[in-house]
Amino acid sequence: MKSYISAIGTANPPYKLPQMRIADFMAEAVSMNAAEKKKLTALYRSTGIQYRYTVLADYTRRNGAFDFYSNTPDLEPFPTIDRRMQLYKQHAVPLCTEAIRNCLLAYPDFSPTQITHLITVSCTGMYAPGIDIELVETIGLATNIQRTAINFMGCYAAFNALKTADAICKSNPEAKVLVVCVELCTIHFQKYKTEDHLLSNAIFADGAAAVIMEASPRNEYSISIESLYCDLHFDGKNDMAWHIGNFGFEMTLSSYIPDLIKNGIRQLTERLLKHLKLTTHDIHLFAIHPGGKRILEVIEQQLGLCKEDNRYAYQTLKAYGNMSSPTILFVLKALWNDLQQSDAGKNILSFAFGPGLTLESMLLKVHYR
Repeated sequence: MKSYISAIGTANPPYKLPQMRIADFMAEAVSMNAAEKKKLTALYRSTGIQYRYTVLADYTRRNGAFDFYSNTPDLEPFPTIDRRMQLYKQHAVPLCTEAIRNCLLAYPDFSPTQITHLITVSCTGMYAPGIDIELVETIGLATNIQRTAINFMGCYAAFNALKTADAICKSNPEAKVLVVCVELCTIHFQKYKTEDHLLSNAIFADGAAAVIMEASPRNEYSISIESLYCDLHFDGKNDMAWHIGNFGFEMTLSSYIPDLIKNGIRQLTERLLKHLKLTTHDIHLFAIHPGGKRILEVIEQQLGLCKEDNRYAYQTLKAYGNMSSPTILFVLKALWNDLQQSDAGKNILSFAFGPGLTLESMLLKVHYR
């Protein structure tokens, strides 16, 4: 028995900002001199990102017209955890709702009450009763729906949600599982000049994505989960981390991460494919989490890929930045939108990475009926 992704929906908040405009905001916010701003501008240009989305209107304004941040030269007093969580609670559910409705456009005759399981994913905010219960009420899901929350796992968390949905579908042929990922990364801006924080501020963005998974394909196209494999590289556990500080969630994001992934990605791929008796020559399509441009490049080097093979990751990175957990679903959505009947039977190799250092991999297959 297999599980199938039957539909994917995505959503972003209303404020779409050019990457270099964000660079200007950041340079002003941390009071950079001319030399520091020049280096920051080079960093932002090197990311491969053209636009990012945010729930915060402040990023579209200059100091003196802020609603969230303080209208002072140093932004003090800086927003507390409580203030940031209020913002998360205000925006997370509406963004989830938009992604779910976008997903359900593929089901004109489908009632949300038919959904049997709800899996919510987020690492940028939390409260209780949480977004799962609010979505039951907002979307009109059955009140006896089975709910699971996956929190604080970072960019690879969607893989854990898909694993959970896969297990549910395999154990219950009647299951219809809704997976929803939402991250508001931009509410956690930290005004330090350290390399980790400057890099985090340069790539992360806001977004949400939703998928429907079932034990049998419903639409003309569907994608089945064929195999999953996860590994840990403890050498990198201090290079990617996520901690709650007094003034927001603080990301540690080392420039060494691409090298760590480079050292493990080939072995990860071989182990995933081994028990299916496949090789990389049997892979036709790729859906890789764009944790950063350099990460995509080292994966290409190790697996012998070209940039065109990795086009869906680059498209997502360019248009949205890194939205943490929803990002891989944006990549899959971009791939999905290009599917044709001739793609039936093609294998898709997918990766995502996160704190640990965690390396997640997944093999999927395209189905057409």
